[in-house]
Amino acid sequence: MSSKEKLQEELDILEQETHKHEIVLHNDDVNTFDFVIESLMNVCDHTLEQAEQCTILVHYKGKCTVKSGEYKDLEPRCSKLLQLGLSAELV
Repeated sequence: MSSKEKLQEELDILEQETHKHEIVLHNDDVNTFDFVIESLMNVCDHTLEQAEQCTILVHYKGKCTVKSGEYKDLEPRCSKLLQLGLSAELV
């Protein structure tokens, strides 16, 4: 294994350890597409396109990971989504 491959492997492991938490958004029958899209843009810093794609996935698949990263960054974002009335969990 070259030193470049070894470094990439170490970076991959570090990235997995750093980004081991995710916010999963679940489908509900209450919130509109527009409200969910707006919420994802405001709370999770999504672009319009990202927010639309996640909203469609949640609608058709029942859930979608909307943000991954460190717990301390995700926890307040997940709380905000819950305060907005969305069905989200931090895993």
